[in-house]
Amino acid sequence: MIALLLGSAALILLSAFSGPLGRRGVTSAIAFVVSGLILGLALGDQLGISLETHSVLRVAELALVFLLFNDAARLDLGALRRSPGWPARLLGLGLPLTLLLGFAAGAVLLPSLSLSSVFLLSAMLCATDAALGHRVVEDPSVPVPVRRALNVESGLNDGIAVPFFLVSLDITMSVLDDSVPSAIAAALAQQIGWGLAAGVLIGCTGGYLQRAAARRGWFETRWRQPCTLAVALAAYAAAVTLGGSAFLAAFVAGLAFRLAHGTGDGEATRFTEETGGILAAATWMIFGAAAIPAALPHITWQIVVYAVLSLTAVRMLSVGTAMAGTGAPWQTLAFLGWFGPRGLASVVFAILAFERGTPAAETLLTAVVVTVGLSVFAHGFSARPLVAAYHRWTESGPADRRPSARSE
Repeated sequence: MIALLLGSAALILLSAFSGPLGRRGVTSAIAFVVSGLILGLALGDQLGISLETHSVLRVAELALVFLLFNDAARLDLGALRRSPGWPARLLGLGLPLTLLLGFAAGAVLLPSLSLSSVFLLSAMLCATDAALGHRVVEDPSVPVPVRRALNVESGLNDGIAVPFFLVSLDITMSVLDDSVPSAIAAALAQQIGWGLAAGVLIGCTGGYLQRAAARRGWFETRWRQPCTLAVALAAYAAAVTLGGSAFLAAFVAGLAFRLAHGTGDGEATRFTEETGGILAAATWMIFGAAAIPAALPHITWQIVVYAVLSLTAVRMLSVGTAMAGTGAPWQTLAFLGWFGPRGLASVVFAILAFERGTPAAETLLTAVVVTVGLSVFAHGFSARPLVAAYHRWTESGPADRRPSARSE
C-alpha cells in the first residue's frame, strides 16, 4: 500500500503543478519518471515494486491496451485513405527500415546477444510514442502535413509493431524451450489469429451498438464513455481468455470500433483515454522506481551507443530513405526523423520480455531502459525549442518551405 499511497500523492502534486512544469519543458513522462526514480532509490525494497510482480505486469499491460485502443479509435481513416502520402511512407517503409537498421546496429554493438535477441530488441524499440510527441503534433505552428504524418505514424506503428514483437519473442524463447519451428508457428498463429478475431468481433459489435443506441435515443450520455472503456477491456479479456495477443486485440478493436461507430471526435473515447493516462503515469513511475534501478548495474558503453544510434541515425536514416522522392527539404526530414520518441510501448514490451525470462534478459531490459530514458528527456526538453526553430525557418523563407497537402 505504500507504493499506492506515494504514487497517488505524486500524481496529485504533479497534476497541481502541471502548468508551470509544462511551460518549462517538463513533460508528464519526465515528471513521473523522476518521481518514481526518487522513490525507488530512497525506499528500495520497502516500496514493494518489482518488475517481476503480477500487479506491475497488469498495470503496464492495461496502460498499453488503452493506448493502442485509443490511438486506433481516434484515427481519421477517411483522411488517411484519401491522402496516405507521408504517413504511408513512414509506416510502410520507415518502420521496417527502423527494424532492420536497429537489428544491424545491435548485431555490431552487442555481439554477446544471439541474433534472435538482437531482433527482439529492435522490435521492442521500433514503435514511437504519440504521447511523448504530443506537444509537437498539437502545436499549430507546425505545418499540418508534418503534424498529420507524425500523429498517424505514432498512432499506428505501435500496433503494427506488435506482431513483430510477438514473432521475435517466440523465436527468442524457443532457444530456451527447445521448440520446433512448427510449434512456434502454431503458437504465433494462435496469438495473432485469436487477437485479430477478438478485436474485430468486439470492436465492431461495441461500435455498432453505440451508434444504433445513440440514433434511437436509448443512450444516457453518462454511459457513453464507460461503454467505450468496456469495449477495450472486453477485447483485452477475450484475447487473453482465448490465448490471443491482448495488444493486437486492443489495437484491432480500436480500428473496428472507429469504423463501426462512424465518428472520431474523441468524445466517445475521452474516459478511456483518461483512464489510460492514469495507468500510463503509473507505468512511468514503475519505470523510474523499478526498471531504471534494475538496469543501472548492467549499463555499458555499447548499450549507450546503441541507444543514441537508435534515437538518431537509425530513425533518421529510415525516415530519410522512406521520404526519398517527396521533395521535402532536409530540415523537414530532420524534424520528422528526430520526433520519433520511444515510450510506453517499448517499456511494456521490455517488462513482458523480462517477465518471460528471455535469454540475456538483463541486457535487453537495460538497452530498452537506456533508450527510452534518453528519449523521455531528450524529446521532452527539445520539443519547445525545436518547434520554435522549425516554425521560424518555415516562415522566414519561400513558400515551398511550408509543407502543404499537395506536398504530401
